[in-house]
Amino acid sequence: MADVIAKSTTARHFDSPEQEAYLAMWRTYDRLRAFEDELFADWDLTAQQYNLLRLLKSSYPEFVPTLSVIARLVSRSPDITRMLDKLEARGWISRTRSETDRRTVWVGITDPGLAMLDRIAEPLAECHERQLGHLTESELKSLTALLKRARAPHEPDGSPWK
Repeated sequence: MADVIAKSTTARHFDSPEQEAYLAMWRTYDRLRAFEDELFADWDLTAQQYNLLRLLKSSYPEFVPTLSVIARLVSRSPDITRMLDKLEARGWISRTRSETDRRTVWVGITDPGLAMLDRIAEPLAECHERQLGHLTESELKSLTALLKRARAPHEPDGSPWK
């Protein structure tokens, strides 16, 4: 009887293989995110803010329209304006309105923002090593390809993530 109870409490039941895969991805995200949350807390930074700064660095020294940055974020941000306000208050970004279309806001990373990214680069690389360093390069490439394939039909046309 004890064997039956042990099996029933440890067995995992899913409604479908799709549900099992989705929950496995969600659990994996939760476990791996904990490492980043700890790192970014030391810098009083969120993963979203870091991602935005990283994207702006790729366009440096050019400013880019806010809407194009939003489209490239890893995950949607419900309040991009507030996030930009916080980064600007810290001196890490600068914003300006378009002279031809006052609705368009251009955003760019500042030298202090670049310096912060330089300072966090090594601790972040160590974080990624702790998260996924146990996988081989081949396994990482396979994982990336499978994840890309899983999300491809759900990405909008023209998405850089497609």
